[in-house]
Amino acid sequence: MTSPISPFLGVLVLLLVAIALGAIILVASGVLLPKIKPNNPQAEKLAPFECGAPLQQPNARHRYSVKFYLTAMLFILFDVEAAFLLPWAVQYKQNLGSFWIMLAFFATLLVGFIYAWGKGAFEWEK
Repeated sequence: MTSPISPFLGVLVLLLVAIALGAIILVASGVLLPKIKPNNPQAEKLAPFECGAPLQQPNARHRYSVKFYLTAMLFILFDVEAAFLLPWAVQYKQNLGSFWIMLAFFATLLVGFIYAWGKGAFEWEK
């Protein structure tokens, strides 16, 4: 008779290794970082910089167009749809019934695509 913990022994070992590795990384960065980090950084390294934005920007809180957020949401929607394609393609060879389920999924997605297109979500400039 096997003990109840034996099937989970590998998971327990992996968990302990992950915790130990995390602790080692934290301690090593706390010990090594003060020795590596320069004590007198140059003015350029202390200046704020953000992806091509001017260094001396009067107000960092400016409004973005709603189009940026709409584009991001549409990207996430169609990215998630693409993530469902691979498992379905693997399952399709073994189970032909999944074809109708995926067809319903694509039909729903197509309705959403046509709605977004009709609302002008894909037109950047109006």
